Amino acid sequence: MGTPSFLDLVTRPAKPRHEGVTAVIDGGAAVGDAVAVLATSAEHIDLWKLGWASAYLDPHVEDKIALLHGHGVRTCTGGTLLEIAAHQDRVDACIEWAVASGFDYVEVSDGLGRLGPARKAELIALVRRSVPVIAEVGSKDPGQVLSPAAWASLAAADLDGGVEWVIAEGRESGTVGIYGPDGRVRGDVIDALLDRVGPERMLFEAPRKDQQAWFINHLGPSVNLSNVAPREAMGLEALRLGLRADTTASVLLRPQVLRA
Repeated sequence: MGTPSFLDLVTRPAKPRHEGVTAVIDGGAAVGDAVAVLATSAEHIDLWKLGWASAYLDPHVEDKIALLHGHGVRTCTGGTLLEIAAHQDRVDACIEWAVASGFDYVEVSDGLGRLGPARKAELIALVRRSVPVIAEVGSKDPGQVLSPAAWASLAAADLDGGVEWVIAEGRESGTVGIYGPDGRVRGDVIDALLDRVGPERMLFEAPRKDQQAWFINHLGPSVNLSNVAPREAMGLEALRLGLRADTTASVLLRPQVLRA
């Protein structure tokens, strides 16, 4: 029967998208697992990050990347991999490997807090010679709490360096960075990033359903979200469309989307 069409829903842009982007985080799934996810959710996934240096350990990484490209899904490395390469003076080798493997983007981050802004800017410029860059701001250390102004300045600096998107750190736990220890969104940080950078160039890490719903309710279905588990991509799409109670009121019950 195919996909039904009897409901009036918000219109989502077709891929490749630059708004309403869903970026998933893969910690080492087998190619067969990716096949299963893509069978039902490929149209809902825009970016697939092979995080935690899992791509470095995966002997079938090139096969996975080819599979993702065949479904119109772009790919990105995890930022910690390049951070470690930088500390071991292996940046050139890391870039060459990422390009040879077929990655669409390389992530540049300072989540370990050991590079500093100047070295991070150097890495962005170096990587951009070979492959587009996605930068990440924020620390993985829950003890390091940046002010909203610091978040905004770091994100703006990365954009000035020519990155495609800036990721706001939240980790897979959703309890650091743009979140408090209890997982609540730090609204003052989000406001600062939006005022300085704008929503189109930000990817907000939102691993939990309540966090995804918060962003959609506050910023709308076209907010860019990342660190989503691959098997939860369809659930996030349902949130974007107002098909889950968490977002129905803000997405579907507005006058402009009601039947005439």
